[in-house]
Amino acid sequence: MQAPSSAPPPPSTAPSTTPPAQDEFVPISELPANEQLPAAPLLIAAYAVVWIVLAVYVWTLWKRFWRAEQDLKSLASRLPQGR
Repeated sequence: MQAPSSAPPPPSTAPSTTPPAQDEFVPISELPANEQLPAAPLLIAAYAVVWIVLAVYVWTLWKRFWRAEQDLKSLASRLPQGR
């Protein structure tokens, strides 16, 4: 039985395609075009998601209130008329 080796594996001979990590701030104007992220589509998508979620929430509240109103009407019709 062999003892596990604590030495790191040998480096691969294939060239690395990822750039090295940066240690300092790089202004966005100096970034390559493929690394810049446009803000407008993300902002529009975020607003669209918020409005859709809000519309669904308001619709579910409306449905719940409508059902509660229907239940109250049916209960009121079952009550004796003298009270």
